Amino acid sequence: MCRWLAYSGSPVNLEDLLFKPKNSLVVQSKHSQLGATETNGDGFGIGWYGALETPGVFTSIEPAWNDRNLRELSAQASSRRVFAHIRATTGSAVQQTNCHPFRHDQWLWMHNGAVFGFPLVKRELAFAVDPALYPLIEGSTDSELFFYLALTFGLMDDPVPAVARAVGLIEDAGHRNGVEYPIQMTVATTDGETTWAFRYSSEGRSRSLFHSNDIATLKAHYPENTTLHELADDARLIVSEPLGDLQGAWSEVPESSCVEVRGGDEQLHPFAPAAP
Repeated sequence: MCRWLAYSGSPVNLEDLLFKPKNSLVVQSKHSQLGATETNGDGFGIGWYGALETPGVFTSIEPAWNDRNLRELSAQASSRRVFAHIRATTGSAVQQTNCHPFRHDQWLWMHNGAVFGFPLVKRELAFAVDPALYPLIEGSTDSELFFYLALTFGLMDDPVPAVARAVGLIEDAGHRNGVEYPIQMTVATTDGETTWAFRYSSEGRSRSLFHSNDIATLKAHYPENTTLHELADDARLIVSEPLGDLQGAWSEVPESSCVEVRGGDEQLHPFAPAAP
């Protein structure tokens, strides 16, 4: 499947997120420690917010470890909110329109996991998308269709209930087509001001997800750690797997939960699908 990270806080150089950490996302593209697959080489994408309300997106079908343009861009660009994703396809084509994060207006979305039995339910789920939104779907992934279902159900107004309704519909369609466990997901979405990250699976055994702990507290515990002291106190990371092994730096997001990050504030909520 895939690996991803979501950063928010004071502007940070993309290179500091994607290349410099001991277990950076680029390292994970070759040697993931906690993923369903060790190698995530079916493309990558980054989304970041700059001077415009609409975020920039850069995607490639190259493996992240082998793309010189990613290194060039990461060395120059900085942002206060960054989404980055490395892909291991679950069956859909390796093409740019299938690379995460997906964008709609000021919103970004990325997903690790799968809609199981997708060929069985794809038509039904596609027909549930708002007709005004359906022409905007560019790729062939379950992840992008999931995004447009969430948009249909009100993601831009109230993200948590919208995602709950989308997951509820996917599970209902899957169960009616004989799929025992229809969805596996860690999902992140943002409007540029708040990030929401979800960990859920029908089986109750979701892919790994972690959030960083309070930076100011970690600085006090590790006064000699220069890397920590380069981070602003409002820095927050949500990741598929920790970027390093510093004790106390990371906490696992519980099963069936949603993490909401706005500014330096972080809240954890239970998450459950809403039946259609």
